[in-house]
Amino acid sequence: MNMPFSRRQFLRNSALAAGASVGAPLLALPGAALAQRAGPARLAVDPDAAAALGLAPVMINANENPLGPSEAALKAINGIAPQGGRYLGELAQELVQELATQLGLKPEYIVPYVGSTPPLQYTVMAFTSPSASLVTADPTFEAGWRVAESTKAPVHKIPLRADYSHDVQAMCAADAGAGMLYLCNPNNPTGSITTRKDIEYALAHKPKGSILVLDEAYIHLSPSAVSGVDLVAAGQDVVVLRTFSKLYGMAGIRLGYAAARPDLLKKMTYFGINALPVTAMAAGLASLRDPQLVPTRQRTNTLLRDEVTTWLTAQGHACTTSESNCFMVDVKRPAPEFMQAMATYGVFVGRAWPVWPTWSRITVGTAPEMARFKDAFAKVMAGQRGPLPVKTAMLQDERRDGSVTAYA
Repeated sequence: MNMPFSRRQFLRNSALAAGASVGAPLLALPGAALAQRAGPARLAVDPDAAAALGLAPVMINANENPLGPSEAALKAINGIAPQGGRYLGELAQELVQELATQLGLKPEYIVPYVGSTPPLQYTVMAFTSPSASLVTADPTFEAGWRVAESTKAPVHKIPLRADYSHDVQAMCAADAGAGMLYLCNPNNPTGSITTRKDIEYALAHKPKGSILVLDEAYIHLSPSAVSGVDLVAAGQDVVVLRTFSKLYGMAGIRLGYAAARPDLLKKMTYFGINALPVTAMAAGLASLRDPQLVPTRQRTNTLLRDEVTTWLTAQGHACTTSESNCFMVDVKRPAPEFMQAMATYGVFVGRAWPVWPTWSRITVGTAPEMARFKDAFAKVMAGQRGPLPVKTAMLQDERRDGSVTAYA
């Protein structure tokens, strides 16, 4: 297979980022690379001062699930941990078979990964090049943009529609030579839905020879989003990406997968695949086999999110229409200023995207955390600041070895 660049060259040159602004840590990279790209990246407060004031940090900035893994998943992790010295390939086969059964796919149409970001990166590497562009929405999850920079592939960022859905007509018309169209559904950071009708339009009208990538990292949180897995089963030019990081609460455990025709998966796995953590596989299986987990967590998230967005709207702050565990709110001032002011109350909120500089992404936390958020928000909007001094930490200082943690 004649690829335009090597995996080693990619790993050396790229900054695979979830974002480079305040509050958006990157994937693990050498310290020098971080210094060149990232600069100031996160806000911090003194933990002793926060504890003394009873202001335990409220972390609603990274689309994590505060509930963590389910009880069944935790039990499975505990049970499999003694076998952590083995690769347990048979467990990986069991996971793939369970996914295939639930999704209605053949096992050879599924490849598991440590999260869904690696297969997203590999799709960009496999299907874009200097002559085959990446077409995405704006704002959306930016990891693909960073990889395209490394492959020297052009990136076309198409503004969302007024209802925050993907403008698939504009995306399909952006570049006749595009190699990949990327739709995140529900979208990160807006939480907005792109309808099945629009997905089918994108598939029917995408440039010849391109693929459609559907990032369904948040789909379990949505009561109305329609998956594209059946399009994969039908043999279409579609790659579906999913993760256990969001509804399943396994962001720090790392498990996800790609679903596509075997010939498409072959082009992706050329760039890398490896054994999975046995704890992640066991937790994933336990989560998949719990029939109440998705509806229960989806319902809890929906009630909290809608209550908070309704409250914010009543305060005069527009919010995106979300069916995810995050939404964007217009704070009517530069988002970094808002982020820092909220941090003085121990509430850490998400970043902005350059196209929407006054909008901040908010992750749905627990009920007490969202109460803290509302209280701090009201005070910040009234011009007040909390009692905690805030400092900005450099990404390359996150760990002594110069690496950092990946966030969505």
